[in-house]
This record gives sequence, structure tokens and C-alpha cells, in this order.
Amino acid sequence: MDEKLSIVNSKSQTTRQNIKGFIHGDDHQLILVDTPGFIDEPAYQLQLNMNSYIELALEEADIVALVVDKYNLLDAEHPLVKEILRAKKPLFVIINKIDQCQPEEVNIIMAYYEELLPVTEMICLSVELKLGRDSLVELLLKYLPLHPPYYDHSNWTDRNMRFFASEIIREKIFSSYQKEIPYSTEVVISRYEERAAGEAMIEAIVYVERESQKGIVIGHQAEKLKKISAEARAEIETYTGTKVHLFIFVKVLADWRSKDKMLEKFGYFNPKKIDKK
Repeated sequence: MDEKLSIVNSKSQTTRQNIKGFIHGDDHQLILVDTPGFIDEPAYQLQLNMNSYIELALEEADIVALVVDKYNLLDAEHPLVKEILRAKKPLFVIINKIDQCQPEEVNIIMAYYEELLPVTEMICLSVELKLGRDSLVELLLKYLPLHPPYYDHSNWTDRNMRFFASEIIREKIFSSYQKEIPYSTEVVISRYEERAAGEAMIEAIVYVERESQKGIVIGHQAEKLKKISAEARAEIETYTGTKVHLFIFVKVLADWRSKDKMLEKFGYFNPKKIDKK
């Protein structure tokens, strides 16, 4: 898309919700859905909800695109493999990071997934080197059904700036802390005010689960929090093209990852519960 919609980090479980991005052409509209990574053994209600978002995406999608690389081969017993088989949709296996593979390694990976899954198309690409993107889009368009556009061509996502501001802050937390801290935090934008002078006033709350975590996030003399704030503010300014005044506060909300009401407040609805209603 040439736009950063999902936060990026080497740690697993970074993406927590389905995020849509749109590619518009003269005769097509491609809606891409980035899902959370599948969690084999969910430990919290939040993680169960994250897995439910994947199931929802599999139900709604016209095409399933499984992005893999040589570092994360799935086996036949993996729950995600079973969900993909149950979906019965055209399946694209996209082998990423081919710039880090020898040709024989790519051949082995292709053969492995052709044996494991009913692959419709196999695509090799490198996101880092921007190789294979156009070929992937062309192949996706071949399999998409005809339908009037769902979204206006001026839109490139269904998320607002509040969401992206919170995600940018959360990305800086993932980059700055180790172990449990990134997974125990949630970022909520409590105030987003655009001003006439081309500036924005943003207030954000970082929720953690324990008092000890609050101290770690803030750091000695608030040095850690200042660093996160400065990095996030700079990226939000680049993202919006406006000057940003960013204020971040840290609060404790015990065991929020396991409480349905808190998860719903933060926007992590369980699609299965919504269907039942």
C-alpha cells in the first residue's frame, strides 16, 4: 500500500485487531485485512479474542493469504492450518523474506506447503526489497469477485487517527521494553483535538496491570516515558503532517486482559459473542 497501517516489531503478538487497508485502481478496489498472529495456547481473554478476529477474517474474506517464511513453518496439527482448511477459500501462500533464502530453500518451502495445504497460488516476495508486490496484486485481482466498491476511493483504511496514534505509542512501548511489559499495556487516546493553526493536542493513557509495571514504564525521573513520548510524537507528526503536542499518562487497571468489560471498553470485542446476540 506504501502506507504503514500496522505497527511493526520483532516481538510476536504485536497486532491485536483486524486492520483494513484499501488499494484503489481504475477498475478495482482491493481490501486487505491484516489479522493478529494466531496464538497456539491463549492465556488471557484478550488472546482468545485475537484468535476470534482471525476466524472472522477467514469467514469474511474472498481469498485467504497465508504469509510465511523459512523461520516459521506450520505443521498439519497447527490450529491455524485447521482453520484455513475449514474456511474452504482460495488460498495464496506468500513466501516472504526470499532475500534471506537460497534458491533450494525456497523450493523446499514451496514443496512443503503444497503438500500441507490446497494451495491456489504460491507467491515469492520480499517486503524489505519491495520485490513481488505488483505480481501479488495482479494475482489477487484475478480471483476477486465482481462487486460495487465498498469504500470511497478517497479512503485508504476504515480506522481513524485516534486509532493510529494509539498504535504508534504502543509500537514504541513494544520497542522499548522487554518481557511482559509490552503485552500488559494498552493505549487509549483520551483526547484528540485538531486546532486551527494546523496543530493537534493529544492526550493518551497507557494502562498497565500492576503498580510495579507502572514504575517500569515511567522509569527513573520519567526518562523512559519521555523517550516513548518523543519518539511517538515525531512519528505521529510525520504521519499527519502537523505539529503534535503529546501528553502520556500511566494508570493501573488490574488484570484488564482477562476482563470482558475492560476488553470491550478498549475495543477488543469477541466476534463470537456479537454473533450470538
